[in-house]
Amino acid sequence: VQENIERFFTRFVEEGKATVRLREPAVDVCLSKADASNLKNFLSAVRLAHQGTDTGALPLSALVPAKTSEVEKPKTKMIITSRRDYPLTKSFPYSLEHLQASYCKLARIDTRVLCLKKLRKLDLSHNHIKQLPATIGDLVCLQELNLHDNHLESFSGALCNSTLQKSLQFLDLSQNKIKALPIQFCQLRELVNVKLDDNELIRLPFKIGQLDHLRFLSAARNKLPFLPSDFRKLCLENLDLFGNPFEQPNPLVPNIQLKIPLTLLECAARATVNCRIPYGCHLLPSHLCEDLEVAKTCQCGSACLSSFIQITVTMNLHHVAHTVVLVDNMGGTEAPIICYFCSLDCYSQFLDRYLQ
Repeated sequence: VQENIERFFTRFVEEGKATVRLREPAVDVCLSKADASNLKNFLSAVRLAHQGTDTGALPLSALVPAKTSEVEKPKTKMIITSRRDYPLTKSFPYSLEHLQASYCKLARIDTRVLCLKKLRKLDLSHNHIKQLPATIGDLVCLQELNLHDNHLESFSGALCNSTLQKSLQFLDLSQNKIKALPIQFCQLRELVNVKLDDNELIRLPFKIGQLDHLRFLSAARNKLPFLPSDFRKLCLENLDLFGNPFEQPNPLVPNIQLKIPLTLLECAARATVNCRIPYGCHLLPSHLCEDLEVAKTCQCGSACLSSFIQITVTMNLHHVAHTVVLVDNMGGTEAPIICYFCSLDCYSQFLDRYLQ
């Protein structure tokens, strides 16, 4: 205690409450339900000890051991389901591991919540949150994040580059107003369950196949016209894409973006990806690194950057998921998926097989 007290909070000492803020470790010792007279004597002794008074001279009385029933255990779970119950003046217990604050009409995430470093499950569903602060990524233990039924329009790339990459397993963004997810979304490699239903998604993340731990994916009732080519790499237990306006695939009407002869940039980019040459922002301009990160893969296995032929073909969703919710009311389990070709030769070989 000596020279280790940062501050005393004694405004409510007459009510048997006080807080002693320590310097090391940097914690608050909260005292409550105490006898006011005894509490004053205790605080007086702590002040003297802080100033270096000899322990033998401190006005301390003998303590009676507390009963187990009288010891308040650290609170690990708090559930709030109405605005009137939301704590406006009191702090959240630092020991919280599970916090639910639903139906509280929150327009933003409380900064006090972002200080709960032990938090594993955060449920802020049924609020009015429009934007997520990047500091959510400071919750190093966070495994489950539920933002169902809010007013979100985006999910920032900064969150995807945070410590959430190593911890986040469950993410519910359903019933918001999100139109697209960032490229960095696929860096959340520990995700097991993702819910994206009832948004305004016009596409799924380009590199979604990198989510190799993903087992449950639902993106029903969005605006998806087709699926990204990387979707083939998923290995799901349950998939729900019901109610999306999927386009009718037509492999005979390609989108040709080929540049012949190939530019020097395209040749260099293809060689970098195909030969797995290491690169980074310390070697290349950041915009070139970003382009290489989203390089397309031809049916032959070669890479292509901005010179390619694109078509959509039909894929049975049972190829990537054990259980598939019907895509439409007609009982279908097929959806269009993008295919890329790096050259006319590769596209011609595909056409030969398709027409046969």
